[in-house]
Amino acid sequence: MSKSSNKSIVANFGLLSAELENKLSTDTPSATVTPPSGRVGAGVVGAAHRAIDDIKSERDRLKALVEAGGGAIRELDPSKIDPSPYPDRLPDDDGSRFEVFRNSVKAEGQKVPIQVRKSPSSPDRWQVVYGHRRLQAAKDLGIPVKAIEVEISDLDLVIAQGIENANRQDLSWIERALFARRMDEAGIKARDIYAALSIDGAELARMRTVYRTVPSDMIEAIGRAPKVGRLRWADLAKAVSDNPNEMDRLRAVLSSAAEKRFGSDQRFLAVLNGLKSKNAVKNKGNAITGVTGEALGRFTISSKDIRILAETPDGAEFLKFVERELPALAERFSRERSEH
Repeated sequence: MSKSSNKSIVANFGLLSAELENKLSTDTPSATVTPPSGRVGAGVVGAAHRAIDDIKSERDRLKALVEAGGGAIRELDPSKIDPSPYPDRLPDDDGSRFEVFRNSVKAEGQKVPIQVRKSPSSPDRWQVVYGHRRLQAAKDLGIPVKAIEVEISDLDLVIAQGIENANRQDLSWIERALFARRMDEAGIKARDIYAALSIDGAELARMRTVYRTVPSDMIEAIGRAPKVGRLRWADLAKAVSDNPNEMDRLRAVLSSAAEKRFGSDQRFLAVLNGLKSKNAVKNKGNAITGVTGEALGRFTISSKDIRILAETPDGAEFLKFVERELPALAERFSRERSEH
């Protein structure tokens, strides 16, 4: 990873932070950057504090760079800008929030530039580092998008996105977990993931448990699930782990939920409840049927007891039959035991 000032993670984060960009446009020399709120684990305190201190110290240099034209804001054709290779959002069922944002851009203009880099695969195209919603709004409105171009590696890009994500309150827990997965897959060290997302080792372990257990296609089919937090995702991961042969059935549940136009939170509940109901049936024990296939009940056996549950009127009669036969069974057991 480059350590030069114009390519460092901190310098790039300084450019892409919306808060810092707003401060660069003011003439107040005493402006400071407020560190991201939220829980910061002990293992990341040093890294986070160093990042904040570096951002503060670079403020004046970045302001001078912009005024000198070295980091000038440009207007680009949004159709020539591709998404980041590391997406940090799942599709949103509720388009009303974005519609409000887009109308704001239409009425007041784009106040904060996005950040882009040259596309590694096409010299006449760019990739977004930060500002996907502003880019989409510009595309929808058919207007140029204001952008600052920076040089940044894949590794720096994904960490910079993670740092920015720590300030955003609208990302759901699973979206943050999936972004942690993308950093994992990109070879980002755990300590850098801690700093990027303002989490500790225990939280990263919980995220890994979920995204390594629940199949990716199922997570994406469920979606953002904004009202579903870590505990319920952990419940789902455990249920999936306990029922590895149920994935095809759960995909069918998700497909049916999508056809019924369930929201993301509802799709999550459909999957979780589907697993819980399966477990409930399983926990009732093994089926007992008569010679013609009629249902009599269920039984469970442990090392210390046997339980029979009657589910039908015939099952109730079967329980009476078992009760009558118990003395004869005990006698037969003793006789066979003594013969051996």
